[in-house]
Amino acid sequence: MSSNQQLFKRAQQTIPGGVNSPVRAFRSVGGTPSFIQRAQGPYMWDVEGTRYIDYIGSWGPMILGHLHPEVVEAVETALHSGFSFGAPTAAEVLIAEEISKLMPSIEQVRLVSSGTEATMSALRLARGFTQRNKIIKFEGCYHGHADSLLVKAGSGLLTFADSTRNAPSSAGVPETVTRDTLVLEYNNVEQLRSIFESEGNEIAAVIVEPVAGNMNLVRATSDFLRKAQELCNTHGSILIFDEVMCGFRVSLGGAQSLYNITPDLTCLGKIIGGGMPAAAFGGRRDIMAHLAPLGAVYQAGTLSGNPLAVAAGIATLRLIQAPGFHEQLSSQTMKLVNGLTQAAHAAGIQFSADSVGGMFGLYFRSTVPTSFSEVTTSNVAQFNKFFHAMLARGIYLAPSPFEAGFVSATHDDAILEATFSAAYEAFASILA
Repeated sequence: MSSNQQLFKRAQQTIPGGVNSPVRAFRSVGGTPSFIQRAQGPYMWDVEGTRYIDYIGSWGPMILGHLHPEVVEAVETALHSGFSFGAPTAAEVLIAEEISKLMPSIEQVRLVSSGTEATMSALRLARGFTQRNKIIKFEGCYHGHADSLLVKAGSGLLTFADSTRNAPSSAGVPETVTRDTLVLEYNNVEQLRSIFESEGNEIAAVIVEPVAGNMNLVRATSDFLRKAQELCNTHGSILIFDEVMCGFRVSLGGAQSLYNITPDLTCLGKIIGGGMPAAAFGGRRDIMAHLAPLGAVYQAGTLSGNPLAVAAGIATLRLIQAPGFHEQLSSQTMKLVNGLTQAAHAAGIQFSADSVGGMFGLYFRSTVPTSFSEVTTSNVAQFNKFFHAMLARGIYLAPSPFEAGFVSATHDDAILEATFSAAYEAFASILA
């Protein structure tokens, strides 16, 4: 059997950087990535047989843990009927109804295959509906890799791009594509108010992660989101919540239910596919009516509503509606961040942590950040040491200081205690 190092060397011959998504390459933290062979519950095993407690959960979808038997059964049942049809299915109707029930702001929904498709399509729809071109996004928020959104973006771009550079953040994106993308500071109400005063009649949409997870975990303030909604309503702009990551994870009704705000459009992903490639965007019926085949805004996808992904998504969405599910998930996640904070402070490390529902953030700075600029003041060198010390002790965290972490329903107290035990040793090693 090949080792991680052997596989990584082979992969680099045929795959750029040896990985199919940049953050997997461990470029930020250094070292060789683990090639995962299998997973079960809260655990993953690499090709060398090393077991890890998993705190990335496929970057969010595995809210039930890996290979939940009822999700597996749903997929197995679906696959015996066919992998893909390129035609409508009854299951697509069922998942659309389930999404609309759980998020009442979504009166109609269109299924796609990735979060990037969802955000890209939602913005095209907003522009088509308003007949305007300009959009507002916020520093550190990552909304997929569509050209117009690669401006001061989060996720892997914080690791690989020069974050001090003006837009665009990626090579291959002409400035002409991003000139209508207005980038503001996350949680800055005054900036938002000012830009609407000067350009409000040209702004098609505001897109925001209400709980950001791609510059590490940074939660929006209620004032910030309410002002965004108020300004959009006043100026006829579309408020888009990107809940690809936080949707159904921070709460059964998503972040919008926590903040009691009704966006015009919502982008979803991760959990609605139960770990398989699936995403969606939806919202007000009058806006969605502008999508083809009803309207002039074109969007299509050969594998949209794939029957296997839809089956996994339906099973996941139904299971997370169990009484007390999110309360328990939130409680365990809070225990995790509190325990890690105690371990860091015992070692004399400047450290803070935060959680919302089943998402968490770890910061090597004294206070929880509220913006992109604050996140970038974290001690990256200490994080890198901590990451490798934890990995060596069987704890798999996100391999970047700019990514949120995730807890599943299978992370019980025994799993947390094992994590704390490793953390005390890992934090102590940083200053040794």
